[in-house]
Amino acid sequence: MQATGKNSGLVLALVSAFAFGGSGVAAKPLIEAGIDPLHMVWLRVGGAALVLSPLAWRHRGLLRRKPLLLAGFGIVAVAGVQAFYFASLSRIPVGVALLLEYLGPALLLGWIRFVQRKPVTRAAAAGAAVAVVGLACVVEIWSGLSLDALGVLLGLCAACCQAFYFIFADQGADGDDAPDPIGVIAYGMIVGALVMTVIARPWEIDWHVLTGRALMGSTEVPALLLLAWVVLIATVFAYLTGVVSVRSLSPQVAGVVACLEAVVATVFAWVLLGEHLSTPQVVGGALVLGGAFIAQSSRSAPAAAEGSDPAALDRAPTTA
Repeated sequence: MQATGKNSGLVLALVSAFAFGGSGVAAKPLIEAGIDPLHMVWLRVGGAALVLSPLAWRHRGLLRRKPLLLAGFGIVAVAGVQAFYFASLSRIPVGVALLLEYLGPALLLGWIRFVQRKPVTRAAAAGAAVAVVGLACVVEIWSGLSLDALGVLLGLCAACCQAFYFIFADQGADGDDAPDPIGVIAYGMIVGALVMTVIARPWEIDWHVLTGRALMGSTEVPALLLLAWVVLIATVFAYLTGVVSVRSLSPQVAGVVACLEAVVATVFAWVLLGEHLSTPQVVGGALVLGGAFIAQSSRSAPAAAEGSDPAALDRAPTTA
């Protein structure tokens, strides 16, 4: 049963990475058609909040039980990641901003080890290191070595927010009063939409763009279809599967697997938008995959130890 749970969590983490990774491919044609990037974020979060609002009402008891968790998830894990990433994007190259954001899993390991004072497996740490090196290749960081200091700082803030996404997702997962992940995500989207309304000023959106068509590669696609993909698949479905995967695995393992989002985004851009995929990017993608595999293997040892003899269990803490 534990092996099945672990494998299910890994599958959900991979599905979430694919769903998140497809957001840029669907959003870029809309941005190129005339939608401001911050307006695109507001449409994404606001649309998800609208879709999930019936579920928020169903889980309204969370407002009384976990108000700080809901506020933190919405402000930090939803609005914070998006706002800081796009702010950094305006000052430094896209690839560097993406790499900085996905330093989140490495920062998460530091939080677990030095703030929460919990052990971090060598496999998770090694997997995170390999994944970061792979990400540097995927985004070709050497193409933007002249960096703006404020842009770097904003990118690191996005990474911190991403790390706290995994912490919030795992909050209270093992207790009897564990909040339902659907309710947490629903209220997180509502809070995030309210915060992004102040930042993005959606009343300035060029709405007629959404009634037309946008160019994806060489194919014209209805703008509303692309928006529906961003809202339903790349946001609602991605967050749902992501939060559940964190609870099935662990924040440190799910965080490293999430690095695959950047690889998925790059591959989707290559296939659907015709963007060139260089040899270093292919090598980097393989490194990220390897890092994710190393990290998820850290869950196997404890599970195996539970089926061993008592003497082996007595030796397990010393070995670890």
